[in-house]
Amino acid sequence: MRTLLWTLVVIAGVLGLAPPLAVAGEGLALTPPMGWNSWNKFACDVSEALVKETADALVSSGMKEAGYEYVVIDDCWQVDRDASGKIVVDAERFPSGMKALADDVHSKGLKFGIYSDAGTGTCQHRPGSKGYEEIDAKTYAEWGVDYLKYDWCNSEGQDTRNAYALMSQALRATGRPVVFSICEWGSTQPWLWAPGVGHLWRATGDIQDCWDCGRSWGGMGVVHIIDLMADLYPYSGPGGWNDPDMLEVGNEGLTPTESRAHFSFWALFSAPLMAGNDLRSMSTETRDILTNGEVVAVDQDPLGMQGRRVRDRGALEVWMKPLADGSRAVILFNRGTEAARITARWEDIGLFPGGPAVVRDLWRKADVGTFTASYEAEVEPHGIVMVQVTPTF
Repeated sequence: MRTLLWTLVVIAGVLGLAPPLAVAGEGLALTPPMGWNSWNKFACDVSEALVKETADALVSSGMKEAGYEYVVIDDCWQVDRDASGKIVVDAERFPSGMKALADDVHSKGLKFGIYSDAGTGTCQHRPGSKGYEEIDAKTYAEWGVDYLKYDWCNSEGQDTRNAYALMSQALRATGRPVVFSICEWGSTQPWLWAPGVGHLWRATGDIQDCWDCGRSWGGMGVVHIIDLMADLYPYSGPGGWNDPDMLEVGNEGLTPTESRAHFSFWALFSAPLMAGNDLRSMSTETRDILTNGEVVAVDQDPLGMQGRRVRDRGALEVWMKPLADGSRAVILFNRGTEAARITARWEDIGLFPGGPAVVRDLWRKADVGTFTASYEAEVEPHGIVMVQVTPTF
């Protein structure tokens, strides 16, 4: 293990980047978690039937084979606490209870996730976990929970570090391995304190199903989140990941071009890939985006380094992520409204300026040739060309 860590540090030094985080001793989330979360598409309209059908669709669609494994129920599954303080499940929507539902998800070779909040109530005013951290953690362990998303609503007067540490410690005390997803929207720079507390932390506000937009309550479009992630590359690595929020691919607010760009950037960011669409009725085009194995492999690369912007010419940008085999994942990004040619120079992406390299287009799934010093491609508006550049010298 020491040899691996030292190798990562050396590689990072050569590239002029901060080294990735130390590998978590508990062995969880050594690559970014992948799965599905109910919120983006269904909000409070969650049920036992939806979760079972989604788990089935995750398997039948090929998403499980592509690496998606967590099925996570977001807010609105809980309604009260009983006399002993134990959280009460909405029996009308989840008649079999959470233990039986977790068992069903596990029977399909998948993992089960749930949602709570560090405050007195959740964002939808259901019971929060403040003051009940230990009993909630024990309850989740008894149910067979594998993943906990922990929100930050109704938390006035609380300190984020202390609140999230309380639940982190309670989860660990159960002895059950649970991926802990911190969701305080980047409000207290969690990338500086969350490593070792959680396995992923929201680095941005809530995503919206749109490209360049905003909401009065704080949601933001995909391109805004890309900008917020741009300078956070030193703070992500195996065991602890910057989280730009869940995916909106398949939720109709993005064009196919924008959806491919969205998914490509999340992969370049080493972001958790949590689908947020209705898997039961998704189009072939949506499925093909979410299950593109070559792009998913960039996200899941074991080096675990977050990509960064290396060239900025106004609306035309080049982004790069180092990969474990010495190659580079590169995104040519066109923010503009007209098609344009964008050039990635080897010197910008950390390769020898005059050396030959094989370029593979990850969306066309084809090698496009061997190039020396640079690669140039036409990029449509709001679009990307995503390639892997492998030096041959």
